[in-house]
Amino acid sequence: MQKQDFDFYLPEDRIAQTPLSDRASSRLMVLDRVSGEIEHKHFKDITEYINKGDCLVINETKVIPARLIGAREDTGTRVELLLLKRLENGFWECIVYPGKKARVGHRVMFGDGSLVAEVTQVKDDGNRIVRFEYEGIFEELLDKLGQMPLPPYIKEKLEDRDRYQTVYAKNKGSAAAPTAGLHFTPELLNELQAKGVKIARLTLHVGLGTFRPVKEDNILEHKMHSEYYYIDKENADIINETRKNGGRVIAVGTTSTRTLESISDENGFIPAKNGNTDIFIYPGYKFKAIDALITNFHLPQSTLIMLVSAFSTRENVLNAYSEAVKEGYRFFSFGDAMLLK
Repeated sequence: MQKQDFDFYLPEDRIAQTPLSDRASSRLMVLDRVSGEIEHKHFKDITEYINKGDCLVINETKVIPARLIGAREDTGTRVELLLLKRLENGFWECIVYPGKKARVGHRVMFGDGSLVAEVTQVKDDGNRIVRFEYEGIFEELLDKLGQMPLPPYIKEKLEDRDRYQTVYAKNKGSAAAPTAGLHFTPELLNELQAKGVKIARLTLHVGLGTFRPVKEDNILEHKMHSEYYYIDKENADIINETRKNGGRVIAVGTTSTRTLESISDENGFIPAKNGNTDIFIYPGYKFKAIDALITNFHLPQSTLIMLVSAFSTRENVLNAYSEAVKEGYRFFSFGDAMLLK
């Protein structure tokens, strides 16, 4: 299976640069994943497609201001860090630009020098391990000095940080937002719960590997990034009871999907669990844990469009994407949504 099999034409003006003022006013394409039939709606209409007894699974991760811009301590050269994963004792894994300016032993100062990063290791994939030196509380310094790590295809400045967070974001640790959840408002969630829809909550901290292109022509040779997840017993029980009672498990986003599919047994049973997942889902995969999927429109040749294609068919998804381009849908993080039912 070749990455070119998941390519599609996307005009640059279809890439959403800013979020809509009303989260739920985004458009919603409803795709019957078996027949390929398409409906055009708005996201607030999602309540028509989620029924009493169904369970919506949301990712409560919260994006940290993981983009730090500083200068080499010895030369003053500009250096940018993107924090990926917190390790132990003040160490972080990160991406550094430019990499040549961040060799082992190099130190980078941020702000007035209240935060300093020293490169301690260069990994095989080019990522760096850095050790931070600071006084006080790291999270407070990060809030002061860091910027939201918007994807590279977003060129516009984000005026309100909260618009790159879901309204239910709670657990800090992501380097990117679980963007399918950006369309929900508190009012919409309350409306669903009043209808008898259950809400189950998990956390998967999204890494910037989400935006890395598949470089290998043969997608089977692609190595997925690893991301940390956890779900407690209370929320696992909500999902399991839903399935036991004949309701549908509806994943909000590919992050919730990857978590559930990583930990599910063959019968769709979800245990309370935490760990790291590097699951790669592409056509031919047999889903065990989810019955429907809410997601955004993804990059050509990305692992995310491969996952969506696995949940339907490649032909149905590429046809839907072609229709979305023709109908003027907005793509990617701040773009419109799709429901695969």
